[in-house]
Amino acid sequence: MASWYGHPYHGRRTANGEVYDMESLVAAHRTMPFQTWVRVRNIANGKTVDVRIIDRGPFVNNRLIDLSHAAAREIELIGPGVAEVELTVISSPNTGSEAAQFGVQVGAFRERANADRLRETLAVTYGAARIVERAGEPTIWRVLAGREGSAEAAELLARRIRQEQRIAQAFVVRLD
Repeated sequence: MASWYGHPYHGRRTANGEVYDMESLVAAHRTMPFQTWVRVRNIANGKTVDVRIIDRGPFVNNRLIDLSHAAAREIELIGPGVAEVELTVISSPNTGSEAAQFGVQVGAFRERANADRLRETLAVTYGAARIVERAGEPTIWRVLAGREGSAEAAELLARRIRQEQRIAQAFVVRLD
């Protein structure tokens, strides 16, 4: 499932440091490397659009990719807001010799103190836990747990966290 995002993210820095322009052909994905080009096909109408991954998300169950407003318009996703899609990687960046690392986003908070409390709780049980600031208005403090060498290992950790901590919104993310 794909969705799209526009305001209030327009003009903010994305996870890779670029400023988000909702009228460019870009997207957010939780685990694909930044600068990956993906062809997105709307299953309902067959329309396609090519987008570049510059951000992390979506952080909603059963959604795979968040498209920019311009990309969503290309495949007629604006009205329904979500649609079933097919993704095809058409170009992947040279990531060098460094292996990908994955973690689990366990929470996102407007209050730093709330993020600090959750990070402390997770660190006791799962070892690695950190806070990542997402600048903007308002600033969002993301809490990430774990540092795994594969998306599969991170998904096992996410399942464990969902079960043990009763946190339904625990998602695998790429740590780059």
